[in-house]
Amino acid sequence: MKKTTRSGLIVLIIFLIVIGAYTVFTLKGISGDSKITINSSDTYRVAEDSESYNPSAAKAYRNEFIAALYIEGTISAANNSYNHKWLLSTIESLKKNEKNAGLAVFINSPGGAVYQADEVYLALQDYRTTKRPVYIYQGPMAASGGYYISCAGNKIYANRNTLTGCIGVIMGNSFDLTGLFDRLGIRSTTIHSGANKNMLNYNEPLTEEQKAIMQSMCDECYDQFVSIVAKNRGIQYNTCCKISDGRLYSAKQALDNRLIDAIDTWDNMLRDLAENELKKPGIKVTTFKYQKKQSVYDMLTEKALDIQTAKAAAQLGVPSEVIKSMNDKSLVPMYLAPVN
Repeated sequence: MKKTTRSGLIVLIIFLIVIGAYTVFTLKGISGDSKITINSSDTYRVAEDSESYNPSAAKAYRNEFIAALYIEGTISAANNSYNHKWLLSTIESLKKNEKNAGLAVFINSPGGAVYQADEVYLALQDYRTTKRPVYIYQGPMAASGGYYISCAGNKIYANRNTLTGCIGVIMGNSFDLTGLFDRLGIRSTTIHSGANKNMLNYNEPLTEEQKAIMQSMCDECYDQFVSIVAKNRGIQYNTCCKISDGRLYSAKQALDNRLIDAIDTWDNMLRDLAENELKKPGIKVTTFKYQKKQSVYDMLTEKALDIQTAKAAAQLGVPSEVIKSMNDKSLVPMYLAPVN
């Protein structure tokens, strides 16, 4: 490897570490202390063209609405497309709103963290104690943690091109860099008490005991996931285990395995909810969707990252998209258990 190429990679790695550290503190502030504003938009009426629509009768529920709630992106504390605190606050606000007749939840997510996914699932379950319906619609992807949340719905719809399922758990990654450090003449020592305190650190290989420890926690999370699917989808636990091997399913395969209830369009699901479930054709639908305001810092770091990525790609002789894909996990199905 040429010296210039190595230098470019080192600069890129340092830059990503700095940005990552800053982002952690930024997101901590967003999820902890920032004021949550629940905005809604795109209000319209659904099934107003239905044969059962009666303008006179509709006056009785003209102020009621279905909340179209969007859950998009990687499920975590906060990122550009997902904010956990905003989502929980929105669900709670809608639960308390007597004018809200039901939820239509649009999910487009590869999954994310166990903790946050379970909190959203429980929040939707709590919403259902009002006896109002929760209809789930799976967009391009509702995998792993995205499917976990889907199980809170009365009904699950999917687009015919949806990828869903991926019922399983990833318990973090362990990188053993001791061989690389030896070749580079680097010595890294972590002073610790407790034989397993330093496990998963890059400077110490995992022992068989430590692998067993991590596997046991991973299996606990998996059992919780499978139990929720089995309970909510009316599938025997042992049968559910057989289809819960981490694979993705097409919409048709998911329907055949009873993981969803129907393959249809978003509009038809809303029509079903309004006409057949609520018996209120012509009811309003109001959209609730998180949108992060991009700060000057966000714009600058995004531009700087693009420049560094392009530079590293040029030095390596590969397209910039290759470097970007190494850092982009948005399309990777996952259900991550915390390891810290």
